[in-house]
Amino acid sequence: MIIGLDHFQITVPKESEQAAKIFYCEFLGLKEIEKPENRKRNGGFWLQAGELEVHVGLEDGVEREKTKAHVAYRVRDLNLWREKLVAHNIEIKDSPPFPSAKAFEFRDPFGNRVEIIERF
Repeated sequence: MIIGLDHFQITVPKESEQAAKIFYCEFLGLKEIEKPENRKRNGGFWLQAGELEVHVGLEDGVEREKTKAHVAYRVRDLNLWREKLVAHNIEIKDSPPFPSAKAFEFRDPFGNRVEIIERF
């Protein structure tokens, strides 16, 4: 029986690891956590997002801009995040409405689709 989610993984191009750390840690404010020693050999890094982990792997040859696959980060103030992203020239696309949430989406600098959602 599946009892929940533990982590999810996204990927960025191999040469973009440092830029991804800046975007995810400094700009979005996620905390980098230590990877186990036996997982470090392939590069990438791990982040804490609430109770879940985000594993950022390194992968070339992926057309991230063409996929609907995405990560949805839950926030308390959707408008604050919209303003922050727009102020950094990140294009926002409104998401279809949810019965009990508001949301929008954008592409990170590496092409990954990201949704920001506020539940009410």
